[in-house]
Amino acid sequence: MIEILKNTKIDFMGKRKIALVFSSILVAIGLFAVVQIARGSANLGIDFAGGTAVQIKFNESVPLQDVREALKKGGIHDFDLQDLPSENKILIRIKKGEQTLGNLSKEIISILSKKFSESNIVVDSTTEVGPKVGARLRNDAFWAIIAAIMGILIYITVRFQFRFSVGATIATFHDVLAVLSVFYLMGKEINLILVSALMMIAGYSLTDTVVVFDRIRENLRTKFKKDTIDIVNDSINEVISRTIITSLTTFFATFALYILGGEVIHEFAFAIMCGIAIGTYSSMFVASPIVLLFGKRKALVKK
Repeated sequence: MIEILKNTKIDFMGKRKIALVFSSILVAIGLFAVVQIARGSANLGIDFAGGTAVQIKFNESVPLQDVREALKKGGIHDFDLQDLPSENKILIRIKKGEQTLGNLSKEIISILSKKFSESNIVVDSTTEVGPKVGARLRNDAFWAIIAAIMGILIYITVRFQFRFSVGATIATFHDVLAVLSVFYLMGKEINLILVSALMMIAGYSLTDTVVVFDRIRENLRTKFKKDTIDIVNDSINEVISRTIITSLTTFFATFALYILGGEVIHEFAFAIMCGIAIGTYSSMFVASPIVLLFGKRKALVKK
């Protein structure tokens, strides 16, 4: 409906070798991160590494930042906080190896009682995630992502052709590994929230890729006399306005969550923003060149 860029003639396929180098670096780092996660050497959350979750109840709502500062001054580190303002509760997640479960609740109560002396603080509940459970969650998360991507492979094969499904599947793997590499390089915590974000990124990437593929398929039927490279370039240029508008709209909405959503959703929104940028890039510079690679010598459609 709205074309912010008209009659563009960008040679996307001419830049595919540069994109290949850039994407290879991201994928290599992502694969290294996967190995480190499997070894338990990455910055894993208690979902994967094991740890303790303690839920504290207050008489009144207290600032999350004040609780964080009090715990750090009290010598407790590597923890996450989740605010439950409607119930005046705060959930504290602490990784394994910090304190034993028996002493942890008492220590937290002691620290917070000094900081919030006017509040009647009680431990509402305690939960411990053991290393075996964490390892199982890591394994389940891995197979969940693999199952989603295999579903994408089947869907694109049925809707388009197998060569298109290869491009979409590789692009989806690329996007997931690229976002994972960003989190690993930044030292951010890898947990089930990130896995949820990666599943959403896979779906977003597929949606953007299908739009490009659909236009390529249409142009292959109507412009089959042209060179395949020109057809792919024309197709991407024809949908680039739609791609940019969709990506920016989604990015701004996610950016609002990142700024205003609070710490609970902060990492999730950051992962989605990275996924939007990488997914938009991959639909043009990863998925499309792979289709071209499979169809350069042999016509992608019959005359």
